Amino acid sequence: MLILPGPNGMDRPYASEITPREVFEKRRKLLGMLAAGGLAGVSGLRWTDAAAQATQRLAAAANPAYQLTEKQTSRKDATTYNNFYEFGTDKADPAQTAGTLKTHPWSISIEGEVKKPFVLDLEALLKLAPMEERIYRLRCVEGWSMVIPWIGYSLSHLIRRAEPNGNARYIEFVTLNDKKQMPGLNYPVLDWPYTEGLRLDEASHPLTLLTFGMYGEVLPNQNGAPVRLTVPWKYGFKSAKSIVKIRFVRDQPQTSWNRANGREYGFYSNVNPDVDHPRWSQASERRIGEDGLFTRKRKTLMFNGYQEVASLYSGMDLRKFY
Repeated sequence: MLILPGPNGMDRPYASEITPREVFEKRRKLLGMLAAGGLAGVSGLRWTDAAAQATQRLAAAANPAYQLTEKQTSRKDATTYNNFYEFGTDKADPAQTAGTLKTHPWSISIEGEVKKPFVLDLEALLKLAPMEERIYRLRCVEGWSMVIPWIGYSLSHLIRRAEPNGNARYIEFVTLNDKKQMPGLNYPVLDWPYTEGLRLDEASHPLTLLTFGMYGEVLPNQNGAPVRLTVPWKYGFKSAKSIVKIRFVRDQPQTSWNRANGREYGFYSNVNPDVDHPRWSQASERRIGEDGLFTRKRKTLMFNGYQEVASLYSGMDLRKFY
């Protein structure tokens, strides 16, 4: 794979080699067209005051079951090197343009195969279960990785509140779709709104985190404020951001990247060093922040190192169900 020098001396692949070619061609027209804006922050739990973002804390006890000895990615890197195409396709775009996102009021609609559909506003979501801090690895399908301290609680708490019926086998997650707030939606990079999905047992696994914060603070807009998913054993695009709908469904839902190019982005998208992307190897990764000309890439771990999820895929051919 051809490599270009990235910011701060970090290597990165050509944009055309980390997305489907048809998406890349659309995306080239988009680069440079999105107007820059200020970062949106928070005031109390209202996510409205940009000046408060740097100091607004989100209290959470560290969960000792989910800690890592690996060095954490700096907050600066984790909040300025992002994929969030609703705000632009360059890594720097979300931090520059996501100030247009209004995160209060906010609510999530719980729909589909549940005992009784309902809506929860942000304040109710924040109180649904105790917050905890978990340090997870994040592995992007593009071949880079981070280590981030997230704040939230297991999605299973919300699933139990929803009381899915016997027909529910999958969950679909839908991101906000508002062109006024998300300038990238004005361009056909993907079929909007952004949708993702998990099997019900994957979504119910204790590792699957409904996430409201990072680095001891509420989520910045560019990282999926005010509420996102974090699924650490899957490639990062499986963790939907700025969620407004959660649908319990019978059949496997179509997801945005799978629709765009199913050959390259399968529904499961588990981190698997033995299954390469059609255009590059997945056997190793570049940890953001580990700079230097002679810095070696890390070996990628099966399930991103979270072997406790292996039983979810017992008997499955993970080369076929990639």
